Amino acid sequence: MDAVLFDMDGLLVDTEKVWFEVETEVVERLGGSWGPEHGAALVGGSWDRTVAYMLDLTGSGTAPEEVARWLLDGMVERLLVEVEPMPGALELLSELNEAGVVTGLVTSSLKPVADAVLDVVGRHRFTVVVTADDVTRTKPDPEPYLTACRVLGVRPERCVVLEDSPNGVAAGTAAGCRVVAVPSVVPIPAAPGRLVVPSLIEVDLKVLRALFQEF
Repeated sequence: MDAVLFDMDGLLVDTEKVWFEVETEVVERLGGSWGPEHGAALVGGSWDRTVAYMLDLTGSGTAPEEVARWLLDGMVERLLVEVEPMPGALELLSELNEAGVVTGLVTSSLKPVADAVLDVVGRHRFTVVVTADDVTRTKPDPEPYLTACRVLGVRPERCVVLEDSPNGVAAGTAAGCRVVAVPSVVPIPAAPGRLVVPSLIEVDLKVLRALFQEF
């Protein structure tokens, strides 16, 4: 195992509820209403898809750039005070860091959002950080994970991806990585080359290394 690559929203930190709060505010500002079914439809998606979805839902003529700014400002403002690590996330990171295992953060969020999270979680924990600003295509395209592997100088087939969304799992799988899925909002079925667990509390260095023996 050459590296372990972490998703951010819903996997490393519990930002899904923050996302829902911000999305609700933005959609109401656009003249519409927002429910759990809308948030679930966008889990693991890109910023552009989220903005387009909101504009289509509300029929608003607001410029996409303006909606994106509302989303970004709302997220950064809240994350400065509301970042909560997911159960077992920091413990796993600490174990990997202490064992000298290379780690990376790969997220579909924009850099300012990732920076707000890293200010709390600790930027020093990750050798590489890849955000939506660093790629042309976001998850479910494999480009984000392939980019992280290229920067680290490691082979995707020797890496583990930790994800909570179907889009993220699809990206990690397409990149050729082993995948550990911790479903948050949307269910994720087990599959060859994929381990599905209810929480990162159940994941440690031994479990990750075993992925390369079992599949």
